[in-house]
Amino acid sequence: MSYYLIKIVITTLLVVLISEIVKRSSLIGAVLASIPFVSVLAMIWLYIDTHDVAKVSALASGIFWLVLPSLALFVSLPLLLRQGVNFYLSLAVSIILTAGCYWLIVSTLNR
Repeated sequence: MSYYLIKIVITTLLVVLISEIVKRSSLIGAVLASIPFVSVLAMIWLYIDTHDVAKVSALASGIFWLVLPSLALFVSLPLLLRQGVNFYLSLAVSIILTAGCYWLIVSTLNR
């Protein structure tokens, strides 16, 4: 049980730290947020839990392919915000667009 608490604390601290840094410097925050900390942590936790490099490799490959549709959010959100669209509406539209892109790539990869 303490192992899970350690995983939760480390992962949570990382997210909170980045969100606090972004308040002071969007450039440094963006650099830190763009580094795939969560993905790296997930691979570390998976390896520690299973010692199965095949599972880690499969996770890394899956992450690679699913990063591509996630880029839709980072393109559409700033475009909508610059057009004066409300933040929450922009975020919702961007998330829906991203979900559609995920569906498209997952459907394509399954073929």
